Amino acid sequence: MKKFNQRNEQETDTTNSSKLTEMKKKKNMKRLGGGGLSLQTFANLKSQNNRYNPSLIKKQKEFYKNAKYVSKFRKSMKQQNIHDQNETGQSRKQQNIHDHNETGESSKVNDNDDDDRQKGKPKKRIGVEDLYKKTKEEMDKVRLEREAAFQENKKAKEEAQSRRKIAKSKMMRRTQHGQPVMKYRIEHLLEQIKKSTGMD
Repeated sequence: MKKFNQRNEQETDTTNSSKLTEMKKKKNMKRLGGGGLSLQTFANLKSQNNRYNPSLIKKQKEFYKNAKYVSKFRKSMKQQNIHDQNETGQSRKQQNIHDHNETGESSKVNDNDDDDRQKGKPKKRIGVEDLYKKTKEEMDKVRLEREAAFQENKKAKEEAQSRRKIAKSKMMRRTQHGQPVMKYRIEHLLEQIKKSTGMD
């Protein structure tokens, strides 16, 4: 009887341990995201270039920024042309038609020549380089102004520090017996009184 019970206990222990290992394997598979990848899916994932590339992102941002500046500039130029036409009251074509009606056939020939010249020449557009140069010049001006202001502040601070240092050395002077020299202290008080009353 004892042997039979011992055998059953051993069998249950082995079945329990196998169940535990299976449970651990299942938990690990869930934690790792299921089974392993097939070779084909791994190759497809490897071939995709979805890596983070800061230099590429920077170039794209710069490109879009420049394109934005160019479009804004073109819009402003277009508005200026429309504004110039509105100031005169009529556009160039209307002026040419008006001149044609007054002068007759001779102006018609000149008008056609002007149109041919305008058709032959493409409209000049300001490129990104010109826009870049303008913005760079503006930024340089701003930087120089900022540096000048910084230098002025620095000089003012240095002057104030030197004045304070001199005043401190005068205020800290002592006689041979260790008493403070009152001459400089009285001068300091007098200057403060003058400043507060606005006499100086």
